Amino acid sequence: MNELLESARALLDAAHPVMTTLANASALLYGALEHVNWAGFYLFEKGALWLGPFQGSPACVRIAPGRGVCGTAFEQNETLVVPDVHAFPGHIACDSASRSEIVIPLRNADGAPFGVMDIDSPEPDRFSSRDAETLEAFAAIVSERCHFR
Repeated sequence: MNELLESARALLDAAHPVMTTLANASALLYGALEHVNWAGFYLFEKGALWLGPFQGSPACVRIAPGRGVCGTAFEQNETLVVPDVHAFPGHIACDSASRSEIVIPLRNADGAPFGVMDIDSPEPDRFSSRDAETLEAFAAIVSERCHFR
């Protein structure tokens, strides 16, 4: 996973538009992680999380803060690792093949969330605490390369 972080540092550039940064970041994630069926971003705008660049099947377009795993992680401003999405109260099933999920807030320089990074897997209990640490570091790189900081 260190290669993932090195690739992010080398490829993602603060001089690029936000959508370009997020598009390349989603491609990096999807290509580097095994056993995932969705990797992408939601950005907070006009009171909701709106679908951003991603890799995988079509997804939910709008998620309210506090709803589903993405909305809950955003509202609580903390990483959520969900071993079984079917056991998560209020889970939003965009892809019925997804069984586990990790959602990490994207934060501005003040620590406030401006979106989330969402990764789904068709395998139950796919994401470990070590994965969470690495993916939090990846999300921090993405956050600092976006213009929201």
